[in-house]
Amino acid sequence: MRMLIAEDDPALAGFVKKGLEAEHYAVDVSGDGERARALASEFNYDLVVLDLNLPRLDGVAILRHVRTRKPTMPILVLTGRNRVEDRVQCLDLGADDYLVKPFSFTELSARIRALLRRSHLPAESVLTVDDLKLDRVERRVERGGRRIELTSKEFGLLEYLMRNSGRRITRAMIIEHVWNLSFDTCTNVVDVYINYLRRKVDDGFGKRLIHTIRGVGYELSSRAGAAE
Repeated sequence: MRMLIAEDDPALAGFVKKGLEAEHYAVDVSGDGERARALASEFNYDLVVLDLNLPRLDGVAILRHVRTRKPTMPILVLTGRNRVEDRVQCLDLGADDYLVKPFSFTELSARIRALLRRSHLPAESVLTVDDLKLDRVERRVERGGRRIELTSKEFGLLEYLMRNSGRRITRAMIIEHVWNLSFDTCTNVVDVYINYLRRKVDDGFGKRLIHTIRGVGYELSSRAGAAE
């Protein structure tokens, strides 16, 4: 899941970004109001964390603009404004939640999970291939009822493979979508992480789900003979 943090305090934005990435979310950051509005309008974020005191365009204007175009995008206002009037205004404009600084990251994380649970249908929040299940909201992976612990990048890679189950995925596609980088033919980072996943997802189970497609890349599938 991808989130946008609109926050002009670099230290605070970095703190929230690091915490969310540790919970396996992909995070974009903007400290400029006009840029944040453009990003929220262009991309279908799973959630936006919005400060109200932004340069060039304040959060209230961003909230009003985004709500007219994307009425279902979850928006959590994270601000130092603690007046009741500010809360009421933002909630009336369509904010889904309002959290005042200073705040506990544990509470922010719990509020984000609650918003994601309400905004995603079960079919969208839980991915299933054979006996492998990935809960995008709770950040939980199980196979055959057994919990599998993954790092942030392993989780992102597995999520991408499962969202494209049965489809042949190239290394370039994985680099672009999981690492947000251009493909470098000299890197073997994808192969390294695929091997990490195989040890955790396939080893010890009767059926392999992660297949190598010669000359192409990889495919996650329960079909027998998926690999060439």
